[in-house]
Amino acid sequence: MFNSLLFTAMLVIFLGILSQWLSWRIRLPAIVVMSVAGIIVGPMLGFINPEQEFGDLYGPIISMAVAIILFEGSLQLDFREIKDLGKPVFRIVTFGALIAWILGSLTAHYIAGLSLPVAFVIGGLFIVTGPTVILPLLRQAKLKPRPAKILKWEGIIVDPFGVLVALFAFQIIQYFVEESFTLINLLLFFGAAAFATLLGWGLGKGMGTMFEKGYIPEFLKSPVLFAVVLLCFSVADEVMHETGLLSVTAMGMTMANMHISSIGDMRHFKENISVLLISTIFIMLTASLQVETLLEIFNPAIIGYVLLMLFVVRPLSIWLSTIGTDLSKQERLLVGWIAPRGIVALTVSGYFASVLLETGFEDAEILTALTFALVFATVCAHGFSIGFVARKLKLANDEGPGMIVVGGNAFTRGLTETLHEMKVPVILVDSSWRNLSSARQRGVPTFHGEILSEQTEYSLDMTPYESIIAATQLDSYNALVCSTFTPSIGRKHLFQVSMEQNHDADLAGLKHTVGGRILFREEATLQELNRRVENGHVFRKTQITEQYTYETYKEDINEDDLLIGVLNKSGHFEPFVKDWDVSINAGDTLIRLTSASKDVEKVKQKLNGEK
Repeated sequence: MFNSLLFTAMLVIFLGILSQWLSWRIRLPAIVVMSVAGIIVGPMLGFINPEQEFGDLYGPIISMAVAIILFEGSLQLDFREIKDLGKPVFRIVTFGALIAWILGSLTAHYIAGLSLPVAFVIGGLFIVTGPTVILPLLRQAKLKPRPAKILKWEGIIVDPFGVLVALFAFQIIQYFVEESFTLINLLLFFGAAAFATLLGWGLGKGMGTMFEKGYIPEFLKSPVLFAVVLLCFSVADEVMHETGLLSVTAMGMTMANMHISSIGDMRHFKENISVLLISTIFIMLTASLQVETLLEIFNPAIIGYVLLMLFVVRPLSIWLSTIGTDLSKQERLLVGWIAPRGIVALTVSGYFASVLLETGFEDAEILTALTFALVFATVCAHGFSIGFVARKLKLANDEGPGMIVVGGNAFTRGLTETLHEMKVPVILVDSSWRNLSSARQRGVPTFHGEILSEQTEYSLDMTPYESIIAATQLDSYNALVCSTFTPSIGRKHLFQVSMEQNHDADLAGLKHTVGGRILFREEATLQELNRRVENGHVFRKTQITEQYTYETYKEDINEDDLLIGVLNKSGHFEPFVKDWDVSINAGDTLIRLTSASKDVEKVKQKLNGEK
């Protein structure tokens, strides 16, 4: 309908980001929303056909985007993360993948009607899950650390391995079918895979060393890194098609385990790029589908194949491969259910469909429909069910959004104790045992360590916590904590106590550019808050009802009382901040810091008035 390449590119990017936002608003899996959006503007309405309009650029754009996404995912594969999960992860990505390949191939042959050669090629490819689908689902479901780490590692590691298995099966087919294809060609395949791995390792080591020694300035680190990732992928892919994915995975894992500080600084930029690429690629792939392909999905043989892959092949492969590991029955059930396929399966299956057809396997015509059916079915089934299944198996953090309080002092100890009594997930963090001892004696959860330390990332499970309050003696440290966590948590959920007023320095600019939202009111500095607690002020909880409204509550409290926050009916605690605009409803519980003696006087006055 629209022949402008500019319009197509704009619409693809806009729909991708709109789908991400819409999925956040309505709490649906983003991949489902993106797939539906792509189908609507593509095969259904015919507004765009990216594959046709981008022409020869379509394939390279998809390939480079997948390479960057896979590299970004592999940068998260720090071996320290799975120090207690090494055995099950190794079993799943080796024995589990092998079992899934064999069972999936036999299912494709006997149920989908594919010939054995084609079935073993596509069966190898379908062992992949990948970061494009797993990571968004994990963010949505908020699983407990163990199953989340297993699914993440499997998704990223098996992605290139699945492609290599499919390539290996294709090489074997060529060896037996084509007379010109010799054993030397087969050995060259293994050589190309080894070369891709060494290339990724070498470039990863080289980039890491250059970053650490300061050979690349900060403002060029991200552009240089992405340029080298694309170089790594392209060189390996030129040696043998699709080995580039293995190369960038090896490069990412190498850099992740060098523990380079610069990687942490660039992480959020890379994550933003990854979200943008995932969004646009899914729109491009689904919008490029043909109506005939969509109709072919309803073929009974394809439907039967998808159902067996969902309910038999995946669960059985995980169950068999994790025998003898320390995974619980619940963890094995969850991991055995969750295996959504994504971009890699869609893109690489198109390549194998074309080369298999050229080799003479006419049944490869249905590979595109088969792949999309499996991708869409797994994305929908696992995307919609992961939260429900995790809660049923008690593998989800189903408590209300929690809070991390940084800094042990009189005020924070009283605040965390109050929130803990109200069943709000809260933890007090400080690098001093002395500052934590009083809270520990009262049964408040604590963590001894430096919140900004890289080691804390592996020692403290931050999944249950949505917000952070920085309340240490140092204003600059509080601002630094909030600024550090802004990309991952969002400034809306980052709070710090008011800065100490310093008339010799103008802090207005600092307050508006760094740090979190200022708690309570401008004069409520940590020194003032601690003074109140030490002088006998206490935390009072009051529930608002239909009869006792918020307006009545404000009339009853003392003038110098400090409103701390509100715990709403859903269990979400929201601290009071400057220019606070959250509505108070019946059933909400308000917390204030008040003088105990003045409360007693008010009670006496009321009693005397009644007499």
